[in-house]
Amino acid sequence: MIAFIRKAWEENFGIRLAIWWNVLLLAVAVVGRLVDHRTILGLNPWVKPAKFDLSVILYLITVAALLAGLGRWPRMRAAIGWSISVAMVIENTIISIQSLRGVRSHMNFATPRDALAFAVMGLFIALNTLIVAWLLGLWCSTSTRWPRPAAWGARFGLAALLAGSMEGVLMVVRMGHTVGASDGLPGLPFINWSTSHGDLRVAHFFALHALQLLPSLGYAISRLHWPERAKVATLVAAAAGYFAIVWTLFRQAMSGHSLRS
Repeated sequence: MIAFIRKAWEENFGIRLAIWWNVLLLAVAVVGRLVDHRTILGLNPWVKPAKFDLSVILYLITVAALLAGLGRWPRMRAAIGWSISVAMVIENTIISIQSLRGVRSHMNFATPRDALAFAVMGLFIALNTLIVAWLLGLWCSTSTRWPRPAAWGARFGLAALLAGSMEGVLMVVRMGHTVGASDGLPGLPFINWSTSHGDLRVAHFFALHALQLLPSLGYAISRLHWPERAKVATLVAAAAGYFAIVWTLFRQAMSGHSLRS
């Protein structure tokens, strides 16, 4: 996978630019965490940007590897890379600006400015979701440069990412991520998942990061001295088990129970 990342890094300026921009935002968030003692819903305002910056950096690196794995359609791959990069830069920049202002970035309609910021974020996340669906279609309709178990891991990972995006829509509809209480209650360190009520962010997190876990697992399986069919079957079984875990976490949150319940 390192070779695919290196190739995509060299050929996609948009992804390189977006990664470095998010590294800069992450550095700002780290400094902000040290010097800013305000809180938003009981949490330092720079914790959320830091989490999103880290997640997006990892996401963009993964997208780079996925694009290189396709091998064909250089213009289409460039368009996908630029589209996702722009969407991620705009989202995380708005999150950082709102944190600097000391207000919530998500589900915030307190002022026209806040509502506009959230609407713009939603627009570009919707764009990202459509591009991911397009990317999944490409991975399902053509052969790739990846070993078959890793390729199937990528397909399942992209599908899980889309499912996680739908859960994000559910959180917007519910106007919060906590089930059985309002947002802002005490939670686990840094990630801040609720320790007393259901929290939709748990399943959301694991669904989104299946995009890193399942292809990596597929690569590990591809190096085993097994028949090809056994390798693919093992990956499919592992993906099914992972989806079952994510579904269980989602149902647990919807029932109002935390991870400690």
